[in-house]
Amino acid sequence: MEMTPNATNTTRLCRDCGSSAARVESCAQCGSQRSISHPEINTLSIAHVDCDAFYCSVEKRDDPTLRDKPIVVGGGRRGVVSAACYHARVYGVRSAMPMFQALKLCPDLVVVKGHMDKYAHEGSRIREMMRALTPLVEPLSIDEAFLDLTGTERLHGRSPAQSLIKLQADILREIGVTVSIGLSYNKFLAKTASDLDKPNGFAVLGQDDAQAFLAKQSVGFIYGIGPAFAAKLERIGLRTIADVRRQTDRQMADRFGDHGLRLAQLARGEDHRRVNPVSGRKSVSAETTFNTDIADLEQLKDKLWQVCLKTADRSKAKNLAGRTITLKLKTSDFKSISRRRTLQQPVQLADTIFSALEPLLEAEVDGRKSYRLIGAGISGLSKPLGDIADMLDEKSTKRRLAERASDIARAKFGSDAVTTGRGLRLRQAREKNIAESLPSKPKPED
Repeated sequence: MEMTPNATNTTRLCRDCGSSAARVESCAQCGSQRSISHPEINTLSIAHVDCDAFYCSVEKRDDPTLRDKPIVVGGGRRGVVSAACYHARVYGVRSAMPMFQALKLCPDLVVVKGHMDKYAHEGSRIREMMRALTPLVEPLSIDEAFLDLTGTERLHGRSPAQSLIKLQADILREIGVTVSIGLSYNKFLAKTASDLDKPNGFAVLGQDDAQAFLAKQSVGFIYGIGPAFAAKLERIGLRTIADVRRQTDRQMADRFGDHGLRLAQLARGEDHRRVNPVSGRKSVSAETTFNTDIADLEQLKDKLWQVCLKTADRSKAKNLAGRTITLKLKTSDFKSISRRRTLQQPVQLADTIFSALEPLLEAEVDGRKSYRLIGAGISGLSKPLGDIADMLDEKSTKRRLAERASDIARAKFGSDAVTTGRGLRLRQAREKNIAESLPSKPKPED
């Protein structure tokens, strides 16, 4: 995407190889007819790189028959959309939308079961390609990150913009997915720019044009300003970012606290946060959507145990533990409920997570409401410090040791090698349901 407020001394780069491009029909180096120009393109070094509809792009890469079809990654009819491709978005399909609603909007929608291990692997490959450019890579999720390429010109023999253009081409060639890139002088504007030219885009916001660009945008345009906050701002006459600029920092802070002060700074294009390469993952969680709504407490506890076990397995695989544990519920009418507890030290065992979340579930469920989803998660992550014992539960130490032993056995012999009494009961019930759903064998003829 070209943003050229002043054509004088504007630098033009080839969009496919990054070489300096003259105003001619094709690049002298690679023959491409695509180019990007901006007066500051070779002086900016903060970037936001975002994979385009990443989960769906990986699925389309691996199954060419899906390439031109509207697809979503997600669960069954009662689940939600985890990711939607751009073709599906044309119909109004969005992530976090109930699946039945997505299918109603787009009857030809293809629903693909997610493969998180595959996405994580490809996301890790892309991150390593980023780190080959600069050690200052701040992952925001599995498929996006901030990069600070300040001072890398001498190392790579090209400007940050040229390195990013090459990265974009390398990711498409080696991974088979496209990414959109925003380049600016701080994180806020880099993130803003990356959303301007999707998919497979490259947009630039510099010192000279950022102010004019922001002024005409609504307050809801700023990342992090939700509909409720935007409505509150509009009620007092702050409809655009230009309106916010007419307020002093003191006025915004008095009215809205830290959020108001932060908004006043962003409205001026100010963001002093550094690219932090150690931020990374903030939580580990798992959730499941039920085939039919559940109101019974004991059945919900069984489901809670399952997601606690998945959360524990994932945290152990990443050698992480968390002090804050979260229970997530979604009612039959799609109302989301979250309840949290903070523990004395980080935990990662399924038994410990379940024991801490069980009373939160008991306090929430009274039999009058039914639920369609349950989830469990840990946050406030750190390296494990060791397993904590519950002094009020004499058997907690034995269960803790048993879980560690079962982890070893499951890793060696398979996930069903060792299980708890609750897990065994659930497995037997599942096997019974499968058996009952199979057609009965015909009797042998006499």
